[in-house]
Amino acid sequence: MSKTIIFDTEATGIKEPVLIEAAWVELESLKPFTVTNPFEQRYNPGKPITLGALATHHIMDEELVACPPAASFSLPSDVAYVVGHNVDYDWEVIGKPDIKRICTLALARKVWPDLDSHNQSALLYHLERATARERLRNAHSALTDVGICSAILNHICQQLGVKTIADLYAESEIARTPTTMPFGKHKGMLLADVPKDYKKWLLTQQDIDPFLRRALGG
Repeated sequence: MSKTIIFDTEATGIKEPVLIEAAWVELESLKPFTVTNPFEQRYNPGKPITLGALATHHIMDEELVACPPAASFSLPSDVAYVVGHNVDYDWEVIGKPDIKRICTLALARKVWPDLDSHNQSALLYHLERATARERLRNAHSALTDVGICSAILNHICQQLGVKTIADLYAESEIARTPTTMPFGKHKGMLLADVPKDYKKWLLTQQDIDPFLRRALGG
């Protein structure tokens, strides 16, 4: 199987995020579902952590002074796929490397569309209720979040019956491609029914989501 990691970061905040912690495990096999070689490292971001981020992950600026600089981080050169929950955020934090991304958030929304929440904590309560509360005590530590993401991914693979990482990637690409208009005056409308002039105008916008652009035929 192509080298695949289940990946998570903690960062300075939502706006222009800089890495402060990275963690992953290698996905060795989908069936049986097996992970190995855990990695976790903290980094000095060179900028203050926002209060909102601090309240989420509880990693304090003064704990990072002696850590390597965030700019020194890079993924192993042989990684072919990165799996994460809302993976594009973590991808942005590490500088948007040219790598295939698999999003467990999009896949979970596809597999369990009727749940009222699809964040990792909610999914763990849905899937593994008996142990969820104890496992979530350290949620938002990057390596803990990787473990939770791994558990969710295992259930997703069982539900979808995928046997290869290429199949999982294909399922993720489908799940990430919208079928309805996600915003604006036509929000909720099937993309096939959105007026052609509106689609044409939307495709001229520079910041449009690439999956929406693809769905619109751009």
